[in-house]
This record gives sequence, C-alpha cells and structure tokens, in this order.
Amino acid sequence: MTDTDKQAKSKRPQQVYTLVVEVGRKTGDGLPKGATGAALMIYASGVDEDEAVRETVAILKQADMAPLDVTGYGTADERVAQGHEIEDDERELMDRALAENSVIVAQVTPFFDKA
Repeated sequence: MTDTDKQAKSKRPQQVYTLVVEVGRKTGDGLPKGATGAALMIYASGVDEDEAVRETVAILKQADMAPLDVTGYGTADERVAQGHEIEDDERELMDRALAENSVIVAQVTPFFDKA
C-alpha cells in the first residue's frame, strides 16, 4: 500500500449509524428476570456501516450480551431521506456517538414469552 493509499484510507470521515440489535439471554447480561432477550436501539460511529456493526457486536459481547441479529437503518441523512423523523434528543445522542467515536445504547426493549 502506498503512502497516498494510506492517506486516502485514513481520511474517511466517521459517521453515526442507527442500528437495532436483537440479543438473546446470557448470564450477567443485565436483562430483567423472565426476559427471553431484547431489542437494543444503538447509535454507533464508524467509517461505514459494516465497521459500526463490527464494533457494536464486539462491545456487546464484552458486556456479556449475546447479539443474535443486527439491522442497520443508515445515517441520519439516509434516515431523513427515507422519511424518518429524528427528534432533538436522538440527534444529541448521535452527535455524542460521533464526538466520542463510541457506541451508545439509546433504548432497551426486553422480550417476554406470553405463555
């Protein structure tokens, strides 16, 4: 790889992606008693959505969670283009994820069996 290639690659800007991650149960996951899993709404930074997903899954595993499936909804601009409304508090969390180059869990919705 040439120096020019390295510079071009290193200058790719970080963006924030909205992800919904479904998790199963694992000892120490912090989910409520009786829950069978959960859906987590996450804002994750990355140079592309694939990187944001990889980082998110790695962090969730470190937190003793069991990621099963990830659905990406794109960047804020992509979501607005799809007709999504983004509230101010949501934008603040996205801005924080970008500034901190981090993964932020914005919402956790536990799943319970109805049986």
